[in-house]
Amino acid sequence: MDTLEAKQPKISGTPSDTAHKALEAIPETTKTQKEIEDRLIAARISMLLHCPFYGNLACRLDMKDATDWCPTAATDGKYFYYNRNFVDALSNDELVFLWGHEVEHCVYDHFSRRGDKNPLLWNIANDYVVNMDLVEGNVGSQIKLVDICFDYKYQRWTSEEVYDDLFKQAEEEGRIIEMSTLDVHLDMDESEDDEGAQGANGNVDDDGKSGPMQYTKEEKRQIKEQFKNATMQAAKAAGNEKLPNGVKKLVDGLVNPQLTWRELLPQQIQSVVRSDYSYQTPSRKGSDTGVWLPGLEREQTIDIAMAMDTSGSMTDEMGRDILSEVKGCMDQYSDFRIHLFCFDTAVHNPQVFTEHNMEEFMEYELEGGGGTDFEVCWEYFKEEGIVPKKFIMFTDGYPWDSWGDETYCDTMFIVHGGGYGGRVPEAPFGITVPYERND
Repeated sequence: MDTLEAKQPKISGTPSDTAHKALEAIPETTKTQKEIEDRLIAARISMLLHCPFYGNLACRLDMKDATDWCPTAATDGKYFYYNRNFVDALSNDELVFLWGHEVEHCVYDHFSRRGDKNPLLWNIANDYVVNMDLVEGNVGSQIKLVDICFDYKYQRWTSEEVYDDLFKQAEEEGRIIEMSTLDVHLDMDESEDDEGAQGANGNVDDDGKSGPMQYTKEEKRQIKEQFKNATMQAAKAAGNEKLPNGVKKLVDGLVNPQLTWRELLPQQIQSVVRSDYSYQTPSRKGSDTGVWLPGLEREQTIDIAMAMDTSGSMTDEMGRDILSEVKGCMDQYSDFRIHLFCFDTAVHNPQVFTEHNMEEFMEYELEGGGGTDFEVCWEYFKEEGIVPKKFIMFTDGYPWDSWGDETYCDTMFIVHGGGYGGRVPEAPFGITVPYERND
């Protein structure tokens, strides 16, 4: 997708400008800095008791009074910058929300994911995601002093998906986007040169009072890595059930990185090779003492089925890619059977491949091109008496009706494409893994 700058939709305003306007009516606080920080500390204590995941991470951020340059709050993954007048104007529950907001920017690493996206629109997208998590997780109370970016439309969307949707509105509707973020978003892009960037220890002229601290690329990397490790520790301590869905998915990705379909495919094929113990092949152990034990008997034949959704969204190149990967997996086995067919609203070109005719596998012709009815796959199995040990379907993930019979056999869906925003549909059963080209 082209950048917003290239298409030039009408976007106006900046987060700091709009936030300043909302704060014009707020009187200057009469509280001391210690009294303000005592309120912030009290909010963190409340978080430790009621939402420990956020509380643990909030305690990692050092507080800095940034009233001279920050109208609300900000973070860089190391410091929690705050405007003392803004903090004093919030209730205790709203302060919890504010802490949670800054913590989530760190958790999602919003500082270094922007790339060439429009900065304002990217920051707005981030706030939609963060605020949705906080509302869903009952983390404090929504801040009323300034308008926040919140819309149930974006429930369980990623920042990139929200950005694409906002981009579409700006591009197609030609409307002027005048929105504001709750806080000031700091850009920690690691691609910046070290030249001219003082390290945090060297930035001692005003200790962050007139602007955010400056870091070298190595310091930025360390801050990012340290917070990532802290996030995993906090998630483990809090328990998975107490995490927002977006954070849960992110943490799961950190702890258990998702395998690609190319990595998962051979594992799934290997999983159908079952072993059992049988007296038909007794173990030699103990035979010299007259004790006969059952030996390990391996089931050699790998019987799988593979369906190619040819309803129109799959290219020949993608089909060849899938076939090539499957052939590479099967080359290590000497006894197998593959039921291969195409489908749209009917089954096309069903063929059976074994170790004896596998040289013809890459010559298989893709047929079809109509609608998409997943049910025909299971109807075909039942009519032909085929019960595969593993069924692998390559599809765009948009069946006309049902995804199929989840009780019939183990199924793996390799899903390409995706709806608006690039989200890959997930099957209600079996294993779903996104298709990606091996460029």
